[in-house]
Amino acid sequence: MKKVFILIAALVALLITVNVFFAAEEQERDVSADYLRIHIRANSNRDADQNVKYEVKAAVVKVLTPLLSGVSSKEKAMRIIAENLGLIDEVSDGVLRENGFYYGAKARLCKEDFPTRTYGELTLESGVYDALIVDLGSGEGDNWWCVVFPPLCFVADGEGEKVTYRSLIVEWFKKLFG
Repeated sequence: MKKVFILIAALVALLITVNVFFAAEEQERDVSADYLRIHIRANSNRDADQNVKYEVKAAVVKVLTPLLSGVSSKEKAMRIIAENLGLIDEVSDGVLRENGFYYGAKARLCKEDFPTRTYGELTLESGVYDALIVDLGSGEGDNWWCVVFPPLCFVADGEGEKVTYRSLIVEWFKKLFG
C-alpha cells in the first residue's frame, strides 16, 4: 500500500512538473509576433519638428485606415503596407513641405528591437517587433507610436473621415471580464 501511495505521489509530482513546464513555455511564446507596430520618428526634439510629426501622423493614419479596414491578419496588413510604402512617403513628404520642412520622409517595414511601452491599459513588452517606421529627416527625435495590427489605436468611423483613437483589445477585455 505504501508503494502505491508513493507511486501515485510521484505521478502527481510528474504531472505538476510537466504542466508547469508547458505553462512556462506558453508564457515565453514570442508575443511580439502578434503585433505590427508603427513609429513615426521626428527629425529632432525641437518643438517645430515634434509638432509636424503629429501632422504627419494624422495624414498617415488617414491613409492607412481605409487600406487596413477589415484586415484579419498581420501578414496581410504587412503586405498592404509594403505595397503602399511609396504612398506613405508621398503623403509624409507632402505634409512636411506644406509646413516648410524639406528634409523628407522615408517609410520602411522592418524588424526592430523596442523597449517596453504602455498604451492605456495594454503593455507591450520589450522585444523585436515587425514595424512600419516613418523617419522624418534624420529620425533622431522622439517618436509617436501605436499598433497597426491588431488595430489598437485607430479605427474608421463612418466614411473614414473621422478617426477615433481607442484600444480595441482593452474594450474586448472589458466586455469579457467587466
